[in-house]
Amino acid sequence: MAIRDIAIMDAEAAARLSAELGYPVSADTIRRRIENLRNLKDHAVLVACQSDVLAGWIDVGIIHHIQSEPYGEIGGLIVSSDYRSTGIGTKLVAEAERWVAARGFKRILVRSQVTRDAAHRFYLRRGYTITKTSAVFSKALS
Repeated sequence: MAIRDIAIMDAEAAARLSAELGYPVSADTIRRRIENLRNLKDHAVLVACQSDVLAGWIDVGIIHHIQSEPYGEIGGLIVSSDYRSTGIGTKLVAEAERWVAARGFKRILVRSQVTRDAAHRFYLRRGYTITKTSAVFSKALS
């Protein structure tokens, strides 16, 4: 299995995986997002490939707020249902942690919906701790 930066050619497979995660999106939209993200120095999307198959991806970035020191954050992680429980998720998380540490940051955070019990167990087994429970509010801007 190889882990590498996402490429434009991965758009269709990444879109399928995004839908598996519960975020349906077109391949064209993913293509546009890949192009926009690849110029950001504080952001990466890494993919895991098994032979020629994109088996999973992880989205990681550096978050800056005035009230706290910058930190790494996993924005999304998905492994295809065909490849779950094979170690790919663990390898992607480890690579995201290395990516954050290589940039000099000492902390990484991940948010997970309250209903994703399997994801919670996954992160707990990898040394993450639950640090807070919060509500998320959003508003569409016209």
